[in-house]
Amino acid sequence: MSLISTENDLSASSMEFLLQRSAKRTRAMFQSGTAESSLLDDESQKIRLRIKIHDEYDDVKELPKALLAQQSAGQKRTAPTPGDIDPNNTNGNAEQMQIDNDHLPQITGGHPYPMTPGVTLNSSDATEGQISDNNIQKLIENLPPSRAQQEAAKTSHGVVAIRQRAGINATPEATSGSLIRRQIPRATRPEWHSPWKLMRVISGHLGWVRSIAVEPGNKWFVTGAGDRTIKIWDLASGTLKLTLTGHISTVRGLAVSPRHPYLFSCGEDKMVKCWDLEQNKVIRHYHGHLSGVYSLSLHPTLDVLATAGRDATARMWDMRTKQCIHVLSGHNTTVADVKCQEADPQVLTGSMDSTIRLWDLAAGKTLTTLTHHKKSVRALALHPSEFTFASGSADNIKQWKCPEGTFMQNFEGHRAIINALAINADNVLFSGADNGSMAFWDWKSGYKFQSMETTVQPGSLESEAGIFACTFDRSGLRLITCEADKTIKIWREDPNATPETHPIDWKPSLIRTRY
Repeated sequence: MSLISTENDLSASSMEFLLQRSAKRTRAMFQSGTAESSLLDDESQKIRLRIKIHDEYDDVKELPKALLAQQSAGQKRTAPTPGDIDPNNTNGNAEQMQIDNDHLPQITGGHPYPMTPGVTLNSSDATEGQISDNNIQKLIENLPPSRAQQEAAKTSHGVVAIRQRAGINATPEATSGSLIRRQIPRATRPEWHSPWKLMRVISGHLGWVRSIAVEPGNKWFVTGAGDRTIKIWDLASGTLKLTLTGHISTVRGLAVSPRHPYLFSCGEDKMVKCWDLEQNKVIRHYHGHLSGVYSLSLHPTLDVLATAGRDATARMWDMRTKQCIHVLSGHNTTVADVKCQEADPQVLTGSMDSTIRLWDLAAGKTLTTLTHHKKSVRALALHPSEFTFASGSADNIKQWKCPEGTFMQNFEGHRAIINALAINADNVLFSGADNGSMAFWDWKSGYKFQSMETTVQPGSLESEAGIFACTFDRSGLRLITCEADKTIKIWREDPNATPETHPIDWKPSLIRTRY
C-alpha cells in the first residue's frame, strides 16, 4: 500500500512540474514585451544586468588621472579626527593643525570642481562654490581623452601614415576633417536631346521581324523575320534590294562583317550560316548548338564569331575553320543576347535566368556574374565610345561599367518587357518593349526625355504592337526598329525642335550618382 502511494506522489509531482513548465512557456510565448522581463529567471536577469552594466559603464570604470591625483592628495592632507587628538597635549596638537592648515590653499565656500595638474585654486578664484571661467577652460583642456577619442586619434594617425607613405601630404587635422565630411551626391543635369519622330515605314516581310544589322558603309541594312527570309534594304530610300532564303525557321540574329564580304545569320532551326555577299549564297555552316540560336555577334578585331541560344550556352567559333573554340556554359536557361567587344571582358551574355555574365575569352571562363536583375535579361547594348553597357529587363534598365561590371545607375520608368536596346554616339539610349512602348533616355543622367507608343500598321491587331529588335545606323541619326506588325520603322530626330520649343521637364528630386 505504501509503494502505491509513493508512485502516486511521484506521478503527481512530475505532472505538476510539467504543468508549471508548460505554463511558463505559454506565458513567455504570448506575454507582451513589457512584462517579458518578469518571466525571466534569476540567472537570465543577472546576465542581462551584467551586459547592461558593461555596455553603459565600461568606459567610466577607471577614474581620470587628475581625479585620482586629487583624491590621493586629499587622503594625505586629511585632518586628524577627534580620536587622534591627545587630550593631555592640546596645545601641541593645535599648533600642529595650524601648521598643516597653513600649507593648504585657502578657499572660501564649498568647491564643486576637482584639482587637475596645471590648475591651482585659491580664494581669488572661487567664491561660494563658484570658479572663474579661466580655470574652467584649463580644467576642460587638462581632462584626459576618452576611449572613443583615443580610437579616433589612432585611426587618423594611421591614415596619415598611409598617405605619407603614398606621397600624399596631409596633416592630421585635414585627415580627421576628411573622415568626418562626406561628399554630397549631386544629381546630374541631363543634356538636351531633340525628340524623335517616325520617318518611314517599310513593309515586305510576311512574319514578325526579329533581327536587324546595318552594314559598315551605312548604305544598306539587313533584316530577318519569322517568314524564314533575310531581306536587304536600301537605307536611303527604303527599297528592297535582295531576299536570301535558306533558313527553315525564324531568323533571330544577323551580323555584317566589317573586314570581310560576309553576312552571318542564326535562327530557331539551330543553324548558324555564313553568307558570301559577292555570290549571295551560303559558304559555311557552324554546327554545335542543341536548340534554337537566338543571338549572334562578331568580334571587332578577331576572326571570331559568338552565338548564344536556348541550350543555355554561348559558343565561340573560328570564322574560317568553322571550329568551336569555346563552349561558354554557366547560365541556367536561355541566353537571350550576346555581345563582343575589343577589350576585356570581350564577351558579355544576358540570360533569362536574370543574370549577366562577363567572360574571359582566352580561358573560356566566367570573370563576373551580375545578379542585380530580378527578371529575364533579354537585351544588351554597348556604348560606342565609353567603356560601359546597358542591360534591359522587365524590372529595370541598368547601366554598368566595364571591366568589373560595376553598377552605375538605373533607368527607371519603362514598365514593360524590354526586348531591344540601342545606344548612339550622342548619348541617347533607346528601349523598345513587348507592348509597343518606346523610351528615349539621356545616357549620362538616366533621364527619360521622351516616351511614346509605336504606330501599328493599319489592319494589324493591337496585340501586334511589339518591338523585337532595334539599332542605330552608323551615323547615329537614324533609328531602325523591327516590329510585330511585320514592318520596319525608321525614326529620326525632329530637325525643327529647339530647347525653347521642347524644354527639359527635369526636377532633381531623385539623386543619381555615376561612379
